[in-house]
Amino acid sequence: MDEGDQQPEIDVGRAEAGDLVARCATLAALLEVSAYPKPGNVHRLRDVPETRYEHFLAGGVAMGPAMRDLALGGYDARDAPKGWAGIGMGGRILKAVEDTLDWQDGGNVNLGIILLFAPLAAAAGRSLQGGRVRAGELREALREATRSTAPADAVAVFEAIRLAVPGRVLGRVEELDVMDDSALKQIRAEGLTILDVFRRCAHRDAICREWVSGFETTFAVGHPRLREAVGSMDVNAAVVDTFLRLLSGQPDSLIARKSGLEKAREVSERAGRILSEGGPTSKRGAELLWALDRELHEAGGLLNPGTTADLTAAAIFVLLLEGWRP
Repeated sequence: MDEGDQQPEIDVGRAEAGDLVARCATLAALLEVSAYPKPGNVHRLRDVPETRYEHFLAGGVAMGPAMRDLALGGYDARDAPKGWAGIGMGGRILKAVEDTLDWQDGGNVNLGIILLFAPLAAAAGRSLQGGRVRAGELREALREATRSTAPADAVAVFEAIRLAVPGRVLGRVEELDVMDDSALKQIRAEGLTILDVFRRCAHRDAICREWVSGFETTFAVGHPRLREAVGSMDVNAAVVDTFLRLLSGQPDSLIARKSGLEKAREVSERAGRILSEGGPTSKRGAELLWALDRELHEAGGLLNPGTTADLTAAAIFVLLLEGWRP
């Protein structure tokens, strides 16, 4: 069909926009955790002590209402006098974490995903046209959303992180330590936003870097790789392939925090080798993939590339918002 013969897109209504974004967010989380084997992570064939596959399923569904509310806030920002300021990004993030913890007892299963999905959901509500988004327009709206938070949002995000992640996992830092009450006072006194805070930790955390960079890894690496992969392989293989591409290109910041940057680089090199051997759809690539999955799990959580899984989920979310369906 010629471009001139295409029918004009009919914009979706407010409630439909919220429902659509919530479904895309939920499905993205479920597809990410279901893909196997994503080395070192929980997937449909691999649990870890105290946290099972079904905990992640419950967490993915539980965050849906908060994503819907964020999308509605983005939709309202089109015409609202306060624009993005009325969304309450931090409060929605905190609510998503609370809901996730209420619906399962496996601990923190999706904090990173929530931190990535929240601005994407708000931006999607703002940029939806005809029931889907265009990646470029979504990213521009995303930049607006991340620049428009308030100190109260940053405080709420700190509360969400405290609620979800034990201090021993986070470690200690000299400035704006999540576990230090003085950090909250500093946020209020200096009027720091979420973006301000994340700028100060971007050097050590990939999710913070996404916020600061306008989601560079998601839009320049993960999403393009996944969009290409779903055209040539099944959904499971495409998600695993995208995960490996992300991991090979950037040492996982969760592994680096737990076990050091050198170990994180070693895992990334192993992921790159799997891709060079043909990836998840080749016999040799699959053999190396399962071997790496086993070795990383034998490390007892110290070599879990969980941040890479979060970035993979973000790529799936964008693809679903564009209109792709499995």
